[in-house]
Amino acid sequence: MILYARRTHINQLILLTIDVMIIFGAFRFIELYHRGDWQFGGDYPLFFAIFGLLWWIVAGQVASPAPLDRLTTYPEKFWSLVRAFLLHAVVLVAGILILRVRLLPIRYLVLLYGSAGMAVISTRLVLARLYRLYRFRWARPHSRFIIVGASRSGRELHEFLTLHDPVANQFLGFFADEPAPDSVQPLLRGRLADVQDFCLREQVDEIYFALPLNQTDFIQELSSFADDHFMAFRIVPDFEGTLHKGVSVHYHGRGPILTVRRHPLGFRANQIAKRAFDLVFSGLVIVGIFPFVLPVLALLIKLDSPGPVFFKQLRPGKRNKLFPCYKLRTMRTDMGGTELQATKGDARVTRIGRFLRASSLDEIPQFFNVWLGHMSVVGPRPNMVSQLEEYSKHIHTYAQRHTVTPGITGYAQVNGYRGETRAEGSMEKRVEYDLKYVENWSLLLDVKIIGKTVWNMIAGEKNAY
Repeated sequence: MILYARRTHINQLILLTIDVMIIFGAFRFIELYHRGDWQFGGDYPLFFAIFGLLWWIVAGQVASPAPLDRLTTYPEKFWSLVRAFLLHAVVLVAGILILRVRLLPIRYLVLLYGSAGMAVISTRLVLARLYRLYRFRWARPHSRFIIVGASRSGRELHEFLTLHDPVANQFLGFFADEPAPDSVQPLLRGRLADVQDFCLREQVDEIYFALPLNQTDFIQELSSFADDHFMAFRIVPDFEGTLHKGVSVHYHGRGPILTVRRHPLGFRANQIAKRAFDLVFSGLVIVGIFPFVLPVLALLIKLDSPGPVFFKQLRPGKRNKLFPCYKLRTMRTDMGGTELQATKGDARVTRIGRFLRASSLDEIPQFFNVWLGHMSVVGPRPNMVSQLEEYSKHIHTYAQRHTVTPGITGYAQVNGYRGETRAEGSMEKRVEYDLKYVENWSLLLDVKIIGKTVWNMIAGEKNAY
């Protein structure tokens, strides 16, 4: 395992070095393509160094593991590289805008990304193909394996090995005493008591154990049997069967640590990445949109009804800490009930307020909350204090949505769960989607939610009132 990890690391270094050489070739290509208009001199060697170093960092994280790994499919390789180039472009352009430097005209920047992107992606896919041809022609004989237990971890292992590496692995069947899903029934070869006879009869090379870890006697029995008959015995921990709930595994040094609920934003690196994204995105909105949009909306609000332009209300944020949440005022000031949720046809909502709510433009001041650290661009929507007190009593998972910073938009909202929550089960579904976001967070998911939010603003939403 140590040798494999070292070889993978060396492969990664070689691939990244080839990438940087290709990127250098893209810089030279631009010079030849626009001879006399632009030359690789002056500040451009420094720009190439920054461009290449940033790619080395981004690709090492986003396009990892090394794409020569035969367990990664071609579409996975392709999209990991596309994501790496998109993230690289976002970071680079954001740095140029923030620092207000002009190192390369925009048409050259587009040409650079186009030529470098196509060349890097093509080279990596060709290398991966050549490596797989080598594996197919000169690889070791097939490994014949069985899986003891039809648990979710066992089914995922079967799917992974047969999909990603059918050349080196030949699956012979599942063994289980418990009822198995319909998709597994044709692959069952017997009960647990039949495992040893089957292994001897079919000359099995590897036994994967995918049952709860509390079956220590059976684990010891199969381990001894495998040792006596020169078979590999591998354990695929069924933690869900052991703990009867979902778990995730991460490593502290070389030791695995189990977490009964996935929480990507519990890691400092992810927190920094999300905060950096929030600062860049909200900064661009505040600088690029606010000066043009806010004065117009403020004038319309003042002309429509008497009262302030902005509305401020304390909302519970991360770990239930209260913060002042800012919105554009959408309700009359002479009817009270600010802690009452808006309903369809609510008389308190002004004419311009209906438009602001339908288009979600009433939330735009919350980008100041993002800049101040109260909120994130994407996250569970901050409910009112009264809702926190009410729903915490009968939705036992409600508090878990407050383990992360609340957002201007969220996964629940773009999936249709926004607005009034009086209907039975509506708040439970909102919490369910919020927890899916908490457990599956990624920068790419944030970008998808923002894109869907913009689309919903244009297309309109029936629950926005």
